[in-house]
Amino acid sequence: MQFSKSLKQSHLFRRLYHKGRSAANGYLVLYCRRSGSAENRVGLTVSTKLGHAVVRNRIRRRLREIYRLHEASFQPGWDLVVVARSRAVQADYRTLERSFLSLAKKLGLLREEGSHGEARPS
Repeated sequence: MQFSKSLKQSHLFRRLYHKGRSAANGYLVLYCRRSGSAENRVGLTVSTKLGHAVVRNRIRRRLREIYRLHEASFQPGWDLVVVARSRAVQADYRTLERSFLSLAKKLGLLREEGSHGEARPS
């Protein structure tokens, strides 16, 4: 991730859950809050209820890759936490991608088309 860092500290996750804005659909919940820095921090949460380590890591890898490919489309200066729901286990990559981007758009995290100077990957 070129413009972002990982969010790993539990107190930052808790602060986002309590003070951040959120949007949800059947596959994911996205929490966001202004961070005050010039870069984004991204955290992923996949509960042990969703399956064994292989299943959880597959979901994490997919979500990380979705964010990485669309990173230039996100406005800078946000803390983000993505929480996977149980339906994310059976979802294919494209479904998760559409779900993630629709939540980001709903929360106003995406830049306007063409303002980031790069062609958006398809």
